[in-house]
Amino acid sequence: MSDLIDEDIPGRNVPEFSVAEIAGAVRRLIEGELGYVRVRGEVGRVVRARSGHLYFDLKDERNVLSAMTWKGQIAGLDVVPEEGMEVIAEGKMTASGFQSKFSLNALKVRVAGEGALMAMLEKRKKVLAAEGLFDDGRKQKLPFLPEVIGVVTSLQGAVIRDILHRLRDRFPRKVLIWPVAVQGAACAPEVARAIEGFNALTPGGALPRPDLLIVARGGGSIEDLWGFNEEVVARAAAGSHIPLISAVGHETDTTLIDFVSDQRAPTPTAAAEMAVPVRLDLVAWVDGQGGRLTTALTQTLARRGERLRDLARAMPRADVLLETPRQRLDRAADKLPLALQAGVAERRIALEKQAGQVQISTLRQRVGQEGQTLERLDARLAPALARAIATKRQALNVLRISPRLLAQEVARLRRDLDQLTKHLSDAAGRQMRDLRDRIETADRLRETLGYKETLARGYAVVRDGSGSLVTSKARATQAQGLEIEFADGALRLGSGARNGAKTTVKTTPKASDQGSLF
Repeated sequence: MSDLIDEDIPGRNVPEFSVAEIAGAVRRLIEGELGYVRVRGEVGRVVRARSGHLYFDLKDERNVLSAMTWKGQIAGLDVVPEEGMEVIAEGKMTASGFQSKFSLNALKVRVAGEGALMAMLEKRKKVLAAEGLFDDGRKQKLPFLPEVIGVVTSLQGAVIRDILHRLRDRFPRKVLIWPVAVQGAACAPEVARAIEGFNALTPGGALPRPDLLIVARGGGSIEDLWGFNEEVVARAAAGSHIPLISAVGHETDTTLIDFVSDQRAPTPTAAAEMAVPVRLDLVAWVDGQGGRLTTALTQTLARRGERLRDLARAMPRADVLLETPRQRLDRAADKLPLALQAGVAERRIALEKQAGQVQISTLRQRVGQEGQTLERLDARLAPALARAIATKRQALNVLRISPRLLAQEVARLRRDLDQLTKHLSDAAGRQMRDLRDRIETADRLRETLGYKETLARGYAVVRDGSGSLVTSKARATQAQGLEIEFADGALRLGSGARNGAKTTVKTTPKASDQGSLF
């Protein structure tokens, strides 16, 4: 029977397990023994998968623990792990048989201590400062009196009530409130979306775009205020086209949004005071400026009036300034008639001298010369015609033209001769008429320019006994006799005319008694 019983082999009674059974046993052992744990360590490699899951390592001086947070669990994290950050992760330990690895399913992650938070904050500040987001040159000036004010804060708590109460006391304005979470994991994304949402509003639309933004929160620990230290909030505040006031925490609290905002307020109440001026102060200032303006205007008008009166006393009177020009005008007006008469007399004497030079004998002589010229031309005309006829007849004889053609040519020559005679007679007549018209025109001009017309206007010509013109009283006194010619005749005064001697009147013959020049 001993053959029927197998020999004892060490370890033969150990049960056999499959790989899946071992992996499951290890997983159950780890999850059962460890369960929910808190692990403190430095964040190593951080990977965000395309699926949305987050993988990172927790390490100390010698060991590394893998950790992961599924996509749906990331929103519950207080802070997203970053490489080099010291954190405290809370979650469940689990094992993966696929890779024979155990890891921590991190459900909560928070920074391990204030020192680590400040170190991370300093790191972010250096990055943002290097990009120029803290430069004073990019900060906008706050509007003096905004029409609409946008407030980003929580609806719970005293912050919003303090802001509204302070605005109502100083200068009531329209307020748009965008409620957000002011701490926790949802704080940073909601604040960033609120700032971007206010900037996306259309100016003058149905929902007016604010002229000023206030991001406010009450005091708290650094962990409570950490949402305003997130990079997404800082970048949203830096990219705001609307001037922004940060009023996060109390006066001693400082967050990243304070460095990128256009103005930092120590408290939410101080932010409301920065946003609007005091209405009563403005009214009093306007009244004071109006009084100063009235006083300045009154004083200026008074000084200008005094200056004007001083200048008026120093200036001469208008009648004194015009006295001398008036005297010159009066003297010129007195001299004007005499000057006009003298000028007319001088021009008349010159005209008479020119008229005296036009002699009728000269005109008669010219007419006689023209008549002689016409007579000479007429005397030469008949022989010239006879010579032309003789020349033509000789030409006909030479050419032995037939009697018929000769008769036609003679008739044509006679017609030409008659026409030429007529033309010459007409030309002579026109020339005689032109000469007669020119002589008549010259005679009329002579009569117009002659002194006879001047006598008709009331003047007289005085001559002495020899017929010379007398133009002065001295010559008239020395003359033996005088002859005064008027328009209707001449008056002769004898040598005793100065002593009442007898005078004779000589009548000037009429124009019809002078005869014709032709």
